[in-house]
Order: sequence, then structure tokens, then C-alpha cells
Amino acid sequence: MDRLESVYHYHHRTKHHFGRYARSAGHMDWDTKPFPFRRYEGASLKLLPQTTGPFSDLSWDKLFESRVGPAPFNDETLGAFFYLSMALSAWKEVVGPGGEVVSRWALRVNPSSGNLHPTEAWLADADGVHHYCPDVHGLEKTAVWPKGSWEKLTSHLPAGTILIGLSSIPWRESWKYGERAFRYCQHDAGHAMAGLSLAAATLGWSVAPLKGAGSDEMMGFFGIGDRIAQEAEHPDTIFALMPAEGLKKEVSLELPRAEKLETPPNILSSDHTVWEIIDQVAAAVAYPSQQKVIISPPAACSKISLSTNRDLKAFQIIRQRRSAVAMDGLARMTLDEFLGLLKRLLPSANNPAFDLFRARTAVSLFIMVHRVDDLQSGLYMLVRDPEHLADLQRCTRDTWEWTMPDNGSSEVPLYFLGGGDLRTGARQLSCNQAIASDGVFSLGMLARFDQTLENDGPEAYPELFRETGAIGHMLYLEAEAAGLRGTGIGCFFDDEVHRVLGLTDHSWQSLYHFTVGGAVDDERLRTAAPYGS
Repeated sequence: MDRLESVYHYHHRTKHHFGRYARSAGHMDWDTKPFPFRRYEGASLKLLPQTTGPFSDLSWDKLFESRVGPAPFNDETLGAFFYLSMALSAWKEVVGPGGEVVSRWALRVNPSSGNLHPTEAWLADADGVHHYCPDVHGLEKTAVWPKGSWEKLTSHLPAGTILIGLSSIPWRESWKYGERAFRYCQHDAGHAMAGLSLAAATLGWSVAPLKGAGSDEMMGFFGIGDRIAQEAEHPDTIFALMPAEGLKKEVSLELPRAEKLETPPNILSSDHTVWEIIDQVAAAVAYPSQQKVIISPPAACSKISLSTNRDLKAFQIIRQRRSAVAMDGLARMTLDEFLGLLKRLLPSANNPAFDLFRARTAVSLFIMVHRVDDLQSGLYMLVRDPEHLADLQRCTRDTWEWTMPDNGSSEVPLYFLGGGDLRTGARQLSCNQAIASDGVFSLGMLARFDQTLENDGPEAYPELFRETGAIGHMLYLEAEAAGLRGTGIGCFFDDEVHRVLGLTDHSWQSLYHFTVGGAVDDERLRTAAPYGS
């Protein structure tokens, strides 16, 4: 089958249904659980400062009003960039009756499905290629440049520009989730992309994706090919990080191939289950090689009023992010809080969370509102791009109302579809997880599927999931800012969701669910500092 057929085959085969779930091992083999941190044997390690940067007083809401800085580019600010995006945020411990630690695991700033973290971060600068190590908050040097190649690459870029890359190790997710794991890797890449963009914004730095970079070129540039077959690592994205004002005009680049050092990666598991369909879809969505790699100034985009007046520090919101394990079924939001949260999910020139994403927004949200003051419980649609509206109305049930609430906001394109208590339905659609019914609201992220794949090719498939991951990242952070907590939900009954909405073809597909509410804390757990005492 051709590349596009492979994508559709994977997508349909990995859907959950009422009668069966997508293929997985059906249990967790704890003996082969992947080691949580990738490290490179023999690599020189540079530890980074554990700091939130020179603008620690920056408020969370101010981040969406105007850009700060820029901060100077040095070890301190580079440390802050990773500390606010990919670093550890805490350790969790289960304490036994005698006070002994029975179990211990790390939490990170960036969210991940099952806390398994398939996403690896890379930095390229004049000194070479460096792998970010969240366990020690440092950079390992794994490759160097052929003479003169870095200077040639950056000669037309702003002074001080470095390149950042993300890659995924699907085995980390497939160990638990089987064939559906490739989807979750893309969610996590989207979480990380939004987190890195926000971290850059706290320093007044700019980010810009490199368009046209082929997967082979990215692998050669960061030196991540020819590794362990069962723990294969796939390139996700590459972007420029500019510690100054961004680009003024489009620049064409040619990525050099790094010269890898003798620093083999550690083995994550003693044994592996091979899921051939993941390798097949990874090959199908690989970015084709291009003659030119382009980096462009940001596309023109309108601004939305995203500011409020909460006294919340940006670094606190970013580093306190947690996933709720259970919701209390009691918490509420005011209408203003709810609408303010929804505004932060919209693409806008002053919303840095989406700086690394496509010019054309592909995802809108259907929202099951359970407990929002002065807003009728029921089903709503947040239309994140005006071009989506007519198509969504055409493709979904003709009985939906599609009216904007009288008590809503003109800046929030929220449409009422139908009223009612949807808590039972929300739970059933999300694999019978009570967390979807016990929150203030739950939602699903609908991607414009057929049209995107037809226009942009198979490589757009993971980009759809990454866009939902970025939205999820903002939901996590805005939940924290509202005094609540969020949780991403990767398990849902795909086609049953479509049936409820009235979708009868592949024009739109639900790719990610989410819930926000009042978290129930587990009193058996103790929190420890991320890096020492």
C-alpha cells in the first residue's frame, strides 16, 4: 500500500471500540519497563543552572500580553529554557508503614502519556550536538560539525541562533499501550513543542520551525540514526531558537550532517515486543527530503485579548503542572474563568504556545460542560478557525443548534449544540473513565482529517496529533492557573464519539480527549525535590 493508505490503515486499526480495544500486550511486563532516562555512554556532560531566568517576576498572564526581554544568551538563560520546558519538576514517593520509600518516580514539566516520556530534546550550537538529560538537567555532547559547516549554516540567521530538535522513542509508549503508542508519541511531541515555545517566551526569545527538513536530514543533523533497532528513535521536529528579535525575511538553509562521537546510547529494556505497524506508519509519515530547508518570519495572525489580572508567576504555573488521577465531582468554574481558559486555546499572534505550528489551524474542540456557573450544561463546540464552522455544521448532526450563548464573549467562538447532563456519556466515551465525568468539563479534539492529509500529504498525520498536544499543554497550564487540574485522556472509543456527533465519514476525527476539574490527591504519596534536597 502507498504512504497515505498506510496512514489510514494505521489510524483505523488503532481505534478503540466498545467491543475491543486497539492491540496491546494486555498487561505490563514490569521486567522490561523502559528505563526512564536516555543517556549516552562516555559523552561529556555539562550541567545547567537550575534557574527560572532573569524574569522570575513575570506573571503568567503577562506572558500573553507582550513579549519581554530579550534575555542575554548564556548558561543561566539556557538552563532556564530547559528548566521551564523539559526538566524534572518533582519526584513522587510511596512511603511504607515504617517510613521507608516503597516506590519512587520522577515527574517532568512536560506532560506525557502514562508518564513514560518518549520525547527526547536536542540542541545544536557551534560546539556540536548535545542531548538534553532531564535526570541531571544537563547536556551531553554526542556529535561535532565538519569544519566550517556550522558557520555556513547560521551565516544568514540572527546572531546567537541555535537549533533545537525533538525525537521520539516509540518503545517507551508501546511497552504499555501497544499499537496505539505512535499516536501518544505525537501528543507528547506537541506537549513539548508548546512547552519549549512558552519557555522561550519567558526569556523574550523567538522560535521558528524549519520547513522542508526531511526526516533523513534531521536524523543526520542530530546524529540519531543507526541506533538500537527495537528502540528506534524518530525525528519529530527541528526549529530555530533565536535569543533576540526574530527573522525579518525568509532564509534558505542546508543542514550539515553531524559527525557522531563514540557515545552509544544506553539500552532502555532487556527485551522488547515488536509492533511492526508502528514501524510501518513511522516510515509512511517520514518527511521527504527537500532541496531547500526554509525558515520564515511568523505568518500574519490577528491578536486576541488574552490578558487577565491574576497575580500568578509564569514559572510557578509552568513548573507546578501535574496530571490529576481522579476528580472530586464537585469543583466549579465561573463563566468568566471558563471563557478565559478557552481564549488561551485559540491561535493568536500573542499566544506563544502555538508559535511552532502550522499556519492553517486544523483542530477544533467539542466540549461537554458539566459545572460552569451561568452556562447551561450540555454540548458545545469551540471553533478554533472560522473556516471550520461551515464544514463542521455540514458534517455533524443537523439537529444541533449552533447558537452562541447570550452570556458568552464575542472573542470566544463557542457554539451551543444541545443541552443536558452529559456526565454519563462523557465517562462512557472516554473508555468508562470517571475522570471524564467528574471534572468541570471534558472535551474531545476534532482534527480536519481528510482535507489535511490530501493537501499536505501523509507527513501531516503526526502534525495533527501534535497540534492537539499543544492544546492539551495549554489546558494543563490554564487549569493550574484556575486552581484546578487537568488530565489528558488518550483512551476513548473513536468511532462511537463520531457517531454521537453525527460524523459519518473521515472529514473530522477525534484525536485526543481532556478533562479539567478539582483533583483528588492520593494521601499515600509524598513529593520530593526534583534535583537533590
